[in-house]
Amino acid sequence: MANIKSAKKRISVINRKTARNKRVKGHVKSVLKDFDAAIAAEDFARADETFRLAEKKLMQAAAKGTINKYAASRKVSRLAKRLNAAKAAK
Repeated sequence: MANIKSAKKRISVINRKTARNKRVKGHVKSVLKDFDAAIAAEDFARADETFRLAEKKLMQAAAKGTINKYAASRKVSRLAKRLNAAKAAK
């Protein structure tokens, strides 16, 4: 356990940031699950809506530094590709 005041503060700051990152990643994962469910059900209206929400959540996570901005862009691109392929197949 830390004895120095600055080290104690760093521990509390890290705990706050960890909690925020877990919360943000949880939001992203839940939106991605909703998107997957909409694609599986071939509900393209809901898939479009969840795609926009997923893009928003991923970019917000990237802006806050929770995930890398390139990783967020890559995920959005792959989601768009899946959505377009599913629409074309139908």
